[in-house]
Amino acid sequence: MPTDANAQEDSPSDGPPRAVLIAALALAVTAVAAVLGIAATRQTPDQPVAIAAVPAPQADSGTCHALLGALPDRLGDLQRAAAVEPTPVGTAAWRAGGGAEPVILRCGLDRPGEFVVGSPIQVVNSVQWFQLADPDTQRSTWVSVDRPVYIALTLPNDSGPTPIQTMSDVIARTMPAVPIRPGPPR
Repeated sequence: MPTDANAQEDSPSDGPPRAVLIAALALAVTAVAAVLGIAATRQTPDQPVAIAAVPAPQADSGTCHALLGALPDRLGDLQRAAAVEPTPVGTAAWRAGGGAEPVILRCGLDRPGEFVVGSPIQVVNSVQWFQLADPDTQRSTWVSVDRPVYIALTLPNDSGPTPIQTMSDVIARTMPAVPIRPGPPR
């Protein structure tokens, strides 16, 4: 007469082995977690951009208001993006789809401390720009230095020339050029 243990071994299986079920369940949970993780990190063009506040004593000036009023909705492939509230005064952002890093404009900044006599300047469409030294290798920040107020444009490295060219045109149309005012040499 068979024992209960032997009877269970000899009976036909009701489904796949337990190890296969556990592996399938683990794979499904991992796949769902991966999809949710990717979805959580993706940004859409409609998602507001967080713009860090920096000292910008002239951000509320008429000059900055004129510039902000003249900003385009597009910078090449980049679409104007809303900013997370509270939005710092004198700022704007643009972003491409697919969660790309934004282009951020800040108006009314103080003269950068690194901008001194002898600093290299690059001219783009009649606007003089100074590139800030930035430890972030994924972005670069350029400051227009020949207008009544300083304007910074922070660009992802893959943004190409269109954003700074377009902003140079807007700045040249809305603000008169002034002599540069670098700090004393170091």
